[in-house]
Amino acid sequence: MSWQQSDIDTLNAAIASGIRSVAFADGRKTEYQSLDQMLAARKVIQAELDMATQSASGLVRRRVGVYNSGLGGRGGSWRNPC
Repeated sequence: MSWQQSDIDTLNAAIASGIRSVAFADGRKTEYQSLDQMLAARKVIQAELDMATQSASGLVRRRVGVYNSGLGGRGGSWRNPC
């Protein structure tokens, strides 16, 4: 699903006004049962927009695990350098 900044703006306006029914720019309509659901939806949409922005700008974060074989005297173990 492709989200736009206008979807976040629409959801923010609904949250601010206390309205639980939201009509998005592409014609989808959603009625949320609670403020918690609306806040969770906003968090998901924002995360997807942030990922799309990072991918478009060429910034990609990768996590790489490192293994120490223990030959250096520290013992074998996995650690995450991030």
